[in-house]
Amino acid sequence: MKSTISFKDINKLAIPAIFAGISESIISLTDIAIVGNVKENSVEALAAVGLVGSFLSAIIWIVAQTKTSISAAVSQHLGANRIFAVKTLVPQAILFNFILSILLFLFTTFFVNEIFTAYNAEGLLLTYAKEYYLIRAWGFPLTLITFALYGVFRGLQNTIWAMKCSLTGAIINVILTYFFVFGIDGLLPAMHIKGAAYASVIAQSIMLIMAFYYFFKYTPFNLALRKTINPSLKPLIIMSFNFIIRTATLNVAIYLANAYATGYGKNYIAAQSILMNIWLFFSFFIDGYASAGNALSGRLLGEKNYNALWKMSKDISKYAIIIAIILIAICLAFYKQIGLLFNQETEVIKVFVSVFWLVLIMQPINALAYIYDGIFKGMGDAKFLRNNLLFATFCGFIPTLLLFDYLDFKLYSVWLAFAVWMCCRSFPLMYIFKKNFVDK
Repeated sequence: MKSTISFKDINKLAIPAIFAGISESIISLTDIAIVGNVKENSVEALAAVGLVGSFLSAIIWIVAQTKTSISAAVSQHLGANRIFAVKTLVPQAILFNFILSILLFLFTTFFVNEIFTAYNAEGLLLTYAKEYYLIRAWGFPLTLITFALYGVFRGLQNTIWAMKCSLTGAIINVILTYFFVFGIDGLLPAMHIKGAAYASVIAQSIMLIMAFYYFFKYTPFNLALRKTINPSLKPLIIMSFNFIIRTATLNVAIYLANAYATGYGKNYIAAQSILMNIWLFFSFFIDGYASAGNALSGRLLGEKNYNALWKMSKDISKYAIIIAIILIAICLAFYKQIGLLFNQETEVIKVFVSVFWLVLIMQPINALAYIYDGIFKGMGDAKFLRNNLLFATFCGFIPTLLLFDYLDFKLYSVWLAFAVWMCCRSFPLMYIFKKNFVDK
């Protein structure tokens, strides 16, 4: 076994994972950028796409936690040279994801009106949100199965296949969204907000087809189901359940953020949609290094190589903070122009400009939270991650949001709450990891 993990080892996993991650974010950013510049009801259209995008991300993050569980199981067995032990686990886990996605599709489409009414959406905003969602919801099975396959790839220490799938999907989505939304004279009618939704579903379908290609051609696994349940399936489901509770708690914060922003008025939720999607873009970008930490920590734990695990955590944190600082510098250089890229309304941009700096200064702390999230996920420590986020949300985010909303800070309330939330997420993870591994 290698005694250390090199810069090359980390970036071999991190860089493709960054491109895969930002591709997911680009799909949402493309939708809000193009829809936000339509001539007809652009503010309501932008707000609806941002609202639905946040809800979809929230739900997918919750139920796609089997991806993390699969990655942890595969990487730990790979490190212990026992990959054969999870060959029947993979198809069972993918089937579990498929069943979950169908149930989710049926439930959310049936209650679509109630869901977005709960976000304080009404009138044209509510109509647009429902139209957009009822098409995008067909992507649930496509996305969740794709993510399960990505978990297998990452567990095998390969993030290039996921990158190729995601980049292809993102490029196709950009092209199709533009033509579907605005139309082509004499050839294709303009579909407005529905066009963006159709483009996303087509892109997700292509990503799934590509992921299956890499799965069947290059991995030791297949989709053959066995009557005997793999003994690792129960621990995987328990781990996934803890991750699901954790991610559901995470999305309590995102739900409250969007609900409060919607309550402040259409200009605030439009600005919030831009800010949230930029924040998610940063998250997916830095999450490339978290994905590397996830894959490597599982393998190193399987090898019982604790010294390399500790050194890897320090190195990967340093790289992630550097990336965060570079992204901040770019955003500061094009501060107002970034907002104008998504919407031209003066009042929306005024709100965006007044709050954007707060989103930016959070990024180094966010980077540390994502890195140690990834490391603990790779080690399969779902219970601690669950408890950490419960603490951060109910003892950090919610009290801060309620306090500053009471003081009438409006959208500042949301992002000050996020700042406290990320501090509560990052520092306990760093402390516990150091305590457990620095002298081991």
